[in-house]
Amino acid sequence: MTEGPARQARWQELTKSECFALLSGQRLGRVAVVDDQGPAVFPVNFVLDRHMVVFRTDEGTKLDAAVRGSRVAFEIDGADEAARTGWSVLIRGEATEVTDPAELARLRKLRVSPWAPGTKARYVRILPAKLTGRRIWAPGGPAPRDTSHSPGTAARSRR
Repeated sequence: MTEGPARQARWQELTKSECFALLSGQRLGRVAVVDDQGPAVFPVNFVLDRHMVVFRTDEGTKLDAAVRGSRVAFEIDGADEAARTGWSVLIRGEATEVTDPAELARLRKLRVSPWAPGTKARYVRILPAKLTGRRIWAPGGPAPRDTSHSPGTAARSRR
């Protein structure tokens, strides 16, 4: 049997507004960096601040990338396995360490709360160069819900 277009999964591109709405409703994402051993992906607790992702970290790969001003990718997603729907948002941009005292004082009020142990006293900001997102649904499942008003519900239910 061959599958026709009606039996294939479908997807739609999210608008920038929908992407930012989903980002603002999440607190856990993944940042991808490239070091001397190749690509690495790390979970981070984050906050969306002025259309930029901000997270806290300690010494290590993520901070090294930010100090160098490296290009990184940042991703969040959500899925509803029962409904066979999902979405993802991807930011590509530059990681930079926040060092300005006034900016650090402002960011500390945003209460970025890392789950991982350690002081996580250093702040990293991702300056987005490209923002994309998509929603996908499988044949036979319901049409995708508009999750821009209640972001992350499916993602939280599966974690």
